[in-house]
Amino acid sequence: MRNQETRVRGIAARAGGWSARHRWAAVGIWVLFVVLAMGLGSAAGRVDVKDSDQMGGETHTAARIVEEAGIDEPASESVLVQAKSDGLKATDAEFRAAVGAVVTAVEKTGKVTGVTSPYDAKTISKDGRSALVQFDMRGEADTAGDRVEPVLKAVEGVQKEHASLRIEEIGGASMMKTFDDAFGDDFKKAEYSAVPVALGILLVAFGALVAALVPVALAITAIIATMGLMGLVSHFQPMSETANSVMLLVGLAVGVDYCLFYLRREREERAAGRDAQTALRIAAATSGRAIVVSGVTVCVAMAGMLFTGIAEFEAMGLASLMVVAVAMVGSVTVLPALLSLLGERVEKGRVPFLRRRRPSGSTGEGSRFWTAVLKRVLAKPLLAAVVAVGALLAVAAPALGMKTQNLTLDQEFGDSLPIVQTYNRVNEAFPGGSDPAEVVVKADDVNAPEVRAALADFRERAISSGASRGPVEITTHDEQNVALVYVPLVGGSDQDRAGESLDKLRDEVRPATLGRVDGVEAPITGQVAGNKDFNDQLVGSVLPVFAFVVVFAFLLMLLSFRSLTVAITSIVLNLLSVGAAYGILVAVFQHGWGASLVGAEGVGAIITWLPLFLFVILFGLSMDYHVFVVSRIREARLRGRSTRDAIQHGVVTTAGVVTSAAVIMVAVFAIFGTLSMQSMKQMGVGLAAAVLIDATIIRGVLLPAVMSLLGERNWYLPKWLHRLPDLTHDESPEAIAPTVRDGERGERGEPVGV
Repeated sequence: MRNQETRVRGIAARAGGWSARHRWAAVGIWVLFVVLAMGLGSAAGRVDVKDSDQMGGETHTAARIVEEAGIDEPASESVLVQAKSDGLKATDAEFRAAVGAVVTAVEKTGKVTGVTSPYDAKTISKDGRSALVQFDMRGEADTAGDRVEPVLKAVEGVQKEHASLRIEEIGGASMMKTFDDAFGDDFKKAEYSAVPVALGILLVAFGALVAALVPVALAITAIIATMGLMGLVSHFQPMSETANSVMLLVGLAVGVDYCLFYLRREREERAAGRDAQTALRIAAATSGRAIVVSGVTVCVAMAGMLFTGIAEFEAMGLASLMVVAVAMVGSVTVLPALLSLLGERVEKGRVPFLRRRRPSGSTGEGSRFWTAVLKRVLAKPLLAAVVAVGALLAVAAPALGMKTQNLTLDQEFGDSLPIVQTYNRVNEAFPGGSDPAEVVVKADDVNAPEVRAALADFRERAISSGASRGPVEITTHDEQNVALVYVPLVGGSDQDRAGESLDKLRDEVRPATLGRVDGVEAPITGQVAGNKDFNDQLVGSVLPVFAFVVVFAFLLMLLSFRSLTVAITSIVLNLLSVGAAYGILVAVFQHGWGASLVGAEGVGAIITWLPLFLFVILFGLSMDYHVFVVSRIREARLRGRSTRDAIQHGVVTTAGVVTSAAVIMVAVFAIFGTLSMQSMKQMGVGLAAAVLIDATIIRGVLLPAVMSLLGERNWYLPKWLHRLPDLTHDESPEAIAPTVRDGERGERGEPVGV
């Protein structure tokens, strides 16, 4: 029997013990690791995801052809010249004068090329009230936004001289600049404000500056190290700015959480009268073990993104996995060394107006609020479970009607930006003109008679089929034997109608024209095509990702607690939490219930990538609290308490740290809910809501109610599973009391679950 064993085994306990004994070495190794990772990463540079790798399907094929041909597509711009009243037409002298002024003004900037008059290109609307002056920006398309300002000012100057006309510029470069100016600082402020918010909450939780700074410092160093590692890894798996933002978000959340778990347990043991060495040893064996189990589970969940086959998701998954792993290692190695070095000085810098808080569990009382809640839950566990499950299912119910799509420009940004209004006006006058489909035609000889005939036939049938109202433009690159065909889609910004037009091009027009010529490739790309290909690939990856995350999380719970029941309930409770988050997202952003509170009126859909992203992130992060609470319950059970008493003890003594950790996560995620982009609002609200539900209804009500109903069945492990590896041996360095109540012994006379 192990209950007389005082020497603790296990990675977390051994790592904590070594670090506490060799504290300066542990701190030095950590600092060296962070510096080396950042230095090597900076020296290696970072490789970002290429456009050709962003998507799958035809979109990927088209991008590959263009890239291999060495064709640099410039950033195209258009100037809308539109009469404000019905009386003025494009054929009138005043209108013609304005068009000529626009052409002259943009050419004089020296920043553009290929300026085309609407009278030559036939880009005049059917009602004759609107016309487009088109041109390309000089230089690389990726940096065109940095050079477009003189052109925008030139167009503004023409507008001032023609009050009866609306003269507005729109295009890739102008949109890039507008969004960077409007929202570039938005993200930075959100990222920078996350750290002060977390520090402020930790100050309230601990009441001391040093104790609050330790988790933040560990989280920041973990993030810095991961940024360096991302540079190295990017040469094998390209990264992205989005992956960087997600890494920072996840790193701060789990880094602070892990340190919070560890630090709270160490302070609790000190408050209970144990010496510093024993307190650290207990924290290493208990909270340290919970951190390792939780961290590995989160890493497995993040690894699920690697099964999507989408480069952006793979980058986010790998970056998140790395920061969680680094934060986990730091929490069980350098943190014990820091606590050993600081000793009582961890209480330095007490906040004057905050009373000194007694750590939960130091007197055996725990949280008064959760003690009161638990008393009612455990008195009637069946009623509590039914009410909690019913409430969660009711909240999750709207998710059954979830509509996902890539948000259009006006859905993403509303009418807050003038360029969004310009986008809508262009689409009304020239349906599909602002986001045309692009057919990339690759042939052995693009000028061969049969290819030229097929291109002409394609242009004609694209219009006659009803997929486009024209004009269909063809640009030929003779040296590369590539032709680019631009087809404005009927439907414009209406994603459903534009998608139907795209299907006609792909399934009817192309096979009957270009598809009949041997050796011709003609993938169709563009904004609408990219959205469709992305959706198809994402939908195809849902089942593999779901299966991978759920199965591996189940196995980790089974091995970590050696209980089939705990493993199953862990999965079910996490799925309920994710389902409730989905329901809130649909209710707020799709149905508009309370949408005005977060500035989300009129969105009407959930952005396509969010459900899968939220599932992976939430399934991983939910394990933080679950592992921490269940570990404490199991520890109490092994010490001889009845299952009911162990549940009471485990929940109330972890309530303080779980609440503090949840408040930090909710606050950090909620910051992203304040951003102007609707997709970021959806992500922030979804994450914040899920964490709040998880830390309250799931861990405070449903988990104890279910475990109380199950009783000793909580620790059930079939005999045929006894051969599984035992990862439960580092529960506590104290001798586990051999006394248990009658009827609570296992087959061999040992406490059940040992």
